[in-house]
Amino acid sequence: MTLLLFAAMAAGQVDNPAVVVSDAIEQRDVAYDTLAAGEAQAAVERLEALRAENPDDPALLINLGSAYAELQQLDRAEAMFRAAAASQVRYQLELADGSWVDSRRAAQTALRQLRDRAVALN
Repeated sequence: MTLLLFAAMAAGQVDNPAVVVSDAIEQRDVAYDTLAAGEAQAAVERLEALRAENPDDPALLINLGSAYAELQQLDRAEAMFRAAAASQVRYQLELADGSWVDSRRAAQTALRQLRDRAVALN
């Protein structure tokens, strides 16, 4: 089974809202199903608990940023995306469209889209 990640804001606010971590050896819980179901607060609670165990996991940080963005907590979302982009942990993520991207690039894309969203709201 592949692990799905929510890599940016949900509900059609980004071009490729989901990514897949394809790793036959290690799978991670990153609350994708919860995010996909629109349960951002529940996702934040789950992801914050997981973050205590894996504070530098970029997939977890990206999803946490996405959950905060859904809750309109844009400062927290930005902090999570920045942490994912700066993380020493790095791996390839498969986007929903089947393309592959470095986890830092996915975080930078999410950050850029968050900024664009903030500008559009003003």
